[in-house]
Amino acid sequence: MKKMKKLLAIMAASTLAVTSLAGCGGTTGGGAASGTSGGSAESKADTAESYSIGLIQLVQHEALDKATEGFMDTLEEKLGDKVKFDLQNAAGDSATCATIANQQVSSNVDLIFANATPALQAAAAATDSIPIVGTSITDYATALDIDDWTGTTGRNITGTADLAPLEEQAAMFKELLPDAKNIGLLYCSNEANSKYQIDIVAAELEKLGYTTTEYPFADSNDIAAVTTTACGSADALYIPTDNTVAANGEIVANIAVPANIPVIAGEEGICRACGIATLSISYYSLGQAAGEMAYDILVNGKDPAEMEIQYAEDLTKMYAPERAEALGITIPDDYEALAEEAAE
Repeated sequence: MKKMKKLLAIMAASTLAVTSLAGCGGTTGGGAASGTSGGSAESKADTAESYSIGLIQLVQHEALDKATEGFMDTLEEKLGDKVKFDLQNAAGDSATCATIANQQVSSNVDLIFANATPALQAAAAATDSIPIVGTSITDYATALDIDDWTGTTGRNITGTADLAPLEEQAAMFKELLPDAKNIGLLYCSNEANSKYQIDIVAAELEKLGYTTTEYPFADSNDIAAVTTTACGSADALYIPTDNTVAANGEIVANIAVPANIPVIAGEEGICRACGIATLSISYYSLGQAAGEMAYDILVNGKDPAEMEIQYAEDLTKMYAPERAEALGITIPDDYEALAEEAAE
């Protein structure tokens, strides 16, 4: 818990630093808001065995924070003080992701860790030579506009994906909400990963006999209004692994919970904020796997172009006990109760 608090404090500071640089039109690299080296040529000459890594995280929320923590923990365990991180938080803004990526490329970092699709897209646009390891990416082919997907990107990019089996998520409605008829699909239209999930889940729900309606919103300013509309028409909501909702889950809860509208979510953080159930992956483990991939690139000389994208292996059905009980929903025995958040 202390390590997570430290990580959040670093990210809050890095948000302020990036905002300041962007506002001043600054183009100097590194922006070492985390208090670590951006990886200058001089420092590399002094410590030939050190590695500088730029980390771009789209926004602060539980899932992405855990992925970043897993990534950093893995490399610190393997490399100790030979690895230096420049951790930057884009505060949910794609343009800021681009600013950060360009700064880190100018700093000549050894590798870029891109946490979430807009961060990956920004890093990919900024460099075709510095290795990039992504995480919390639903579908790399969609994110990078790759046709004829084979499992590798064929370029300086690899990483881990947070795509849980969408068919199984859709099946949870039949298992938990068999009497529901109209399912509202709530997501941010500016997140390609969210739309990808919605298209698949909608098709699966319709196969199961449900009627679906999409309720897209452009950004966090629209969440309340669109959620209110959805709760006025739908019997239940589905929310994919959507970063905008994940950072604003309380807004959805403040509308859906009083309206007695159950929400099935694509990941644990959203479920904890406003849902009744999820088929969840471990974002910490996802970050750890990305850290292992980064180590193989930096130390063992592996080519990211040839490294297959890795997917989450451990999936857990989880539920929010209080909301499920309040709605009178019977939870099967193979679901695990979400743990309460640790006290501050």
